[in-house]
Amino acid sequence: MSLDKKRQTYLLGWLKQQAKMHKTNLRASILTGLVLTILVIIQSALLAVILQKIIIEQHYFVDILPFFGALIAVLLGRAGLIYLREKINFAIGKKVRQQIRQQLIDQLELHGPAYLNQSTIGAWSTLLIEQVDKLHDFFARYLPQMRLAGMAPILICIAIFPFNWAAATILLCTAPLIPIFMILVGMGAADINRRHFKALAYLSGHFLDRLKGLNTIRLFNQGEKQTNEIAIASEDFRIKTMQVLKIAFLSSAVLEFFTSISIAIVAVYFGFSYLGEFDFGAYNGTVTLFAGFFALVLAPEYFQPLRDLGTYYHAKAEAIAAADNIESFLSKKIAPKQVNDNITNIKLTEPLKTIEADNLIVLSNEQQPIVGPLSFSLQAPFKLALIGTSGEGKTSLMQVLLGFLPYQGSLKINGIEFNQLDINDWQLQVSWIGQNPYLINGTIRENILLGKQNATNHELDNVIAKTLLTEVIAKLPQGIKTQVGEDAVRLSVGQAQRIALARAMLKPCQLLILDEPTASLDKQTIQNLEQQHIAPNSITITHQTDNMEDFKQIWQLANGKLHCDIKGYLC
Repeated sequence: MSLDKKRQTYLLGWLKQQAKMHKTNLRASILTGLVLTILVIIQSALLAVILQKIIIEQHYFVDILPFFGALIAVLLGRAGLIYLREKINFAIGKKVRQQIRQQLIDQLELHGPAYLNQSTIGAWSTLLIEQVDKLHDFFARYLPQMRLAGMAPILICIAIFPFNWAAATILLCTAPLIPIFMILVGMGAADINRRHFKALAYLSGHFLDRLKGLNTIRLFNQGEKQTNEIAIASEDFRIKTMQVLKIAFLSSAVLEFFTSISIAIVAVYFGFSYLGEFDFGAYNGTVTLFAGFFALVLAPEYFQPLRDLGTYYHAKAEAIAAADNIESFLSKKIAPKQVNDNITNIKLTEPLKTIEADNLIVLSNEQQPIVGPLSFSLQAPFKLALIGTSGEGKTSLMQVLLGFLPYQGSLKINGIEFNQLDINDWQLQVSWIGQNPYLINGTIRENILLGKQNATNHELDNVIAKTLLTEVIAKLPQGIKTQVGEDAVRLSVGQAQRIALARAMLKPCQLLILDEPTASLDKQTIQNLEQQHIAPNSITITHQTDNMEDFKQIWQLANGKLHCDIKGYLC
């Protein structure tokens, strides 16, 4: 589906809205551009005066030394201002990109992990990195140049008009041809760029997914098939890249063609004027060398802002295409809070006492029911096992308690509706351990200290011993400073789970949620874990029904219903 004009206009307005917080920098960029234009006019006038005095008036070189000095000063001034404007423009692009990237990260945080799993890592990285970076030239180049392109040519025309009205008129009449043909050539550029980004996101996600599953692909002898699929995706990306480049080169060619034609017309006019064929344009009847040289030197500069705008027009198309995905994601509605009164963001001032649900329906991020309605009540302290077959919604129910999925009905913590709690405060009081825990690409020490940044060495050694990590760490070449690698590639699944357990033990919490945490651990580590008092309350999701005697309560989730009387306990 292509981008319609209405959508493109809206996205252009959205992009400009993002720059409103940086009006000061934009104005500084435009002001330096105008000052540069004035310096160009002065530079052209000085060159024309020097030639007039040397060739026509036959002045000695010594007489024109002051003009040379002024010319050098203007050139140095232009160099300094160009440097300053580049810094200002880069700062605009950098600040807006940081601002938009932060909005995306905040939105991802609000949607939560359940939403993130709906797309590939490659697609998210393309959105957060490549597509945001494609906005840079729009804010750093196109937007300041768009404002300047309407002012600089007017200043140059005003400068030329007192000396030769014909040259000024020629420039005024030919200038509109450039933006008109640029628009005609650039029609559909935003849509082409959007398809280019879509192809890039697909290729990134597809390739990364296959790379992660390389062993599985080889085991099932699917290497050739997957190679062909990647080749097809790569070819599609190449074609779309060439389409983008074709538009870029075509627009540059059109731009240069009409600029050259316009300058040539001015040059022909002055040439025939000096030959005596034309006798119009000069106010005193004579076209002087000064007027001709001054206009001819300024003619390219007259079109330069428009040429720069044309060069950056491609950046506009790229930005609109990138903004389509970015704005669509940022405008996705997050589940509305179910608020019963005007008090929100309440912090728990007491330890966890009760968790109560009444007709609780767990929803997906698209507001579709996943499981429920469920009603239950938990009184602290509790040690609960939640059992059931795969796909019944056990993990989804825990995602609600972690604050990552929306819900309907009522869910109360200590009598306070969950949606009214300060979610950040609540998450500080909850620890979670999953079957495949996430470890950052850092050292073992850094991963464990995520649970408590200011932990002492004694506390650190204590949790390492409790999770039986002491011998594991001792065998590693750099000990606790060993890098785990991306996706904990340098560790076994069991070692990664032990590090996650140590991290959870280090974090003081009111509620510990375990999602199949012992699948890759040996019996000794499991028994050692069960002896530790990590939290006063715990909920363990498991498929295993053996060794249930350690749990005070056992609930079963089946067919969308919660059966809580398995061990004599009612919901």
